Amino acid sequence: MKPENRAFHPRLHIVVAVACASVAAAACGSSAGTTSDMRAEAAPGAPGVPYANMPALAPIGVRVDKYLDVPDAAKGPAVDPARGYRTQKLGDGLYMITGGANQSMFMTYEEGVVVVDAPPTYAAHIPKAVAEVTDKPITHLIYSHAHIDHIGGATSLGAKPTIIAHTETNRLLKRGGDPNRPLATVTFDHQYRLSVGSQVLELSYHGNAHLPGNIFIYAPKQRVLMVVDVIFPGWIPWRRFAVAQDVPAYFEQVKKINGWDFDTLVGGHVTRTGTRTDVATQLAFMEDLKAAAQTALKRTTPGEGLNPADRGNPWALFDHFIDRVVVDCMNQMIPKWSTKLAGFDVYIWDQCYSMEQSLRID
Repeated sequence: MKPENRAFHPRLHIVVAVACASVAAAACGSSAGTTSDMRAEAAPGAPGVPYANMPALAPIGVRVDKYLDVPDAAKGPAVDPARGYRTQKLGDGLYMITGGANQSMFMTYEEGVVVVDAPPTYAAHIPKAVAEVTDKPITHLIYSHAHIDHIGGATSLGAKPTIIAHTETNRLLKRGGDPNRPLATVTFDHQYRLSVGSQVLELSYHGNAHLPGNIFIYAPKQRVLMVVDVIFPGWIPWRRFAVAQDVPAYFEQVKKINGWDFDTLVGGHVTRTGTRTDVATQLAFMEDLKAAAQTALKRTTPGEGLNPADRGNPWALFDHFIDRVVVDCMNQMIPKWSTKLAGFDVYIWDQCYSMEQSLRID
């Protein structure tokens, strides 16, 4: 297990520091004192003076009164709350369905319907969405991967379709024993071509990045690629590269998607479908993040500014070092990216922590 490191710097101490800089030195001396005085007076384990050059964006563990606005470019069409879902035609017989935060697909053919993923937040609406375009039954269900937020509504489809998944997905589902995520009846290791009537879906596995068993689903006729929890069109990735189990492999999969021949991407999350430009933008963000973390690691000195009494505590030494690396990483990323990607302020701390950790130990 890889240890996670979190910075916790309550705003109270930031406010005190700013206040002391703006009033008479004598007044501040009586309330805040010097850095060494504050260090001596603080209870062990309590927040101390903020790190130098602390960015304005609230760190992990600090309540945010108002997050940065979502850029218009990241927004998708609104979901009618009364309806609970939105469908979007992607090509011949292929549709995306979303509840506003998750995404899945379904594909119609002459004798039935193939559903790809069944998020529990709106899976009960999928049969209704299907009925709006065809009276054919749901015959197949494809699992993108094992995570509950994407397939936890499988039993809500009101049918018993043939379920297709990667071998690793079935292994994880068997271990989990969740009755709402029944085991796949058809599994594969590398590639699987589902040909039903005049429709085709090409399933392929490119190794563990986000989760073992997470597959690429490609509709060649419609030129639509679905890869879940890897690309987030218009948004910063979910925390820690969408909790990727293998960060270097995650980078490689984004590069692979960037080179794929497609027109529309379904990423499994956020409010709209993606384009090749969205993929290129995310890759550029990730490469900048990697460069920023590398620079910060090179120019940050372990132990510099650490309370001498803590030098015998290796956990404290690393936490203090990593926090300062991440502060440096943050300050490099904010000017270029804070207004380009939705949710930047929400998860950029997580991304910097994950990136520096991967560079140190992967």
